[in-house]
Amino acid sequence: MLNTIVALATPPVKGALAIIRISGDKSIDIINSIFSRKVEKNHYAYYGYIINSDGEKVDEVITTLFKGPHSFTGEDVVEISCHGSMLIANEIIELILSKGAVLAGRGEFSSRAFYNGRIDLVQAESINELINAESKEAKKLQLYSLTGETSKLLTPLQTTLADILSLIEVNIDYPEYEDIEVETNEKLLTKIDPLIDEINYLINNGESSKLVIDGISVALVGRPNVGKSSLLNALIKQDKAIVTNIPGTTRDVVEGKIRLNGLTLNLLDTAGIRDASNEVEKIGIEKSRKSIEQADLVILVLEANKFTDEDQELMDLTKDKKRIIVYNKKELINKEDYKEGQVYISALNKDTKELETAISKLFNLSELEDLTPALVSSREIGLLLKVKENLIEAKKEAQDGISLDLISMSLKAAYDTTKEILGQEITVDLEQEIFSRFCLGK
Repeated sequence: MLNTIVALATPPVKGALAIIRISGDKSIDIINSIFSRKVEKNHYAYYGYIINSDGEKVDEVITTLFKGPHSFTGEDVVEISCHGSMLIANEIIELILSKGAVLAGRGEFSSRAFYNGRIDLVQAESINELINAESKEAKKLQLYSLTGETSKLLTPLQTTLADILSLIEVNIDYPEYEDIEVETNEKLLTKIDPLIDEINYLINNGESSKLVIDGISVALVGRPNVGKSSLLNALIKQDKAIVTNIPGTTRDVVEGKIRLNGLTLNLLDTAGIRDASNEVEKIGIEKSRKSIEQADLVILVLEANKFTDEDQELMDLTKDKKRIIVYNKKELINKEDYKEGQVYISALNKDTKELETAISKLFNLSELEDLTPALVSSREIGLLLKVKENLIEAKKEAQDGISLDLISMSLKAAYDTTKEILGQEITVDLEQEIFSRFCLGK
């Protein structure tokens, strides 16, 4: 039998109210041993007092009962809403501990919900991500997962794989039955290709949707004094980076963050890259090179009226990166000198509209308004890639004329991996790693 657990479910800071959550077989007995009224009716809120062992009132509270299995954890759950003093909350928790409960670990309420079949692993992971969501779009994606919409994406895939595996098994075990469909390598190939297409869609949708949650790392790159720091300040709408006419002013990577049509851009203003003799500047330039390597997007800043050998070196350095080339200081040239397809800005005058439009087009940000359920965590996408590998292997085996019983091993591996995504096949180590990221009380 699992211990009855208790934890503070609200932040451990002073506020108007605090909520204390208890879950386990002893929850009802414990609350009735410290509460001024008898708690027994499911989904019912009781007003009364928490009473300590000396018969003294600890606090005036509202207590709510959620009987298992129809509770979040699948166990009997009691929630106590008390005044938001940490002195009061801690005193109530200590009282509950004295009655036989133990402190809950990180994510233990959610892990019990998972193991009691109340939620699958995709839903469980979404709880933590929903708490950490920094945008409406990220929240929307995680709500899809929390409500089970995302998990349903795997149902057609699992059903088809199960049907194929069942047919192969029947063909092998009962070859004498003439009224059963005969599976062949040729027929199998016509079934595997649509599955690979479906997996590719799930992977691509997941990776693009993952950008909504994680944002993208954007390196502002250019030679010294080209206007990178002015561009950073213009984009974040504050004077964060120091701007002077002296080349090499930026000696370290300066960071800023903006929201652009639902996508978070983590901006890195890098030191101007050039041959430098100053040791401090050299360190900044080396950091700039590392930022370029790690960035999801490089914005290469050039001057609209000047192109140098250093600019060409940067063009070559960033040619293999996802890149937008912008021409700064457009106020120094005439409009008739603009070249079609090039992005012109004036960081000095805070005119960055063309750059923002280019970023939106590059990442299809208009599609963020039509977000659909997606498997977005690194774990989920990694397992989808594993399913794809299994299906590609099965396809190759079918093309090579391998026997169906051997092909079924690759198909079974794909099927088992879809179960792993939902947590239907999960190791204890993985479970501990996932739920250890949660906050206490969840």
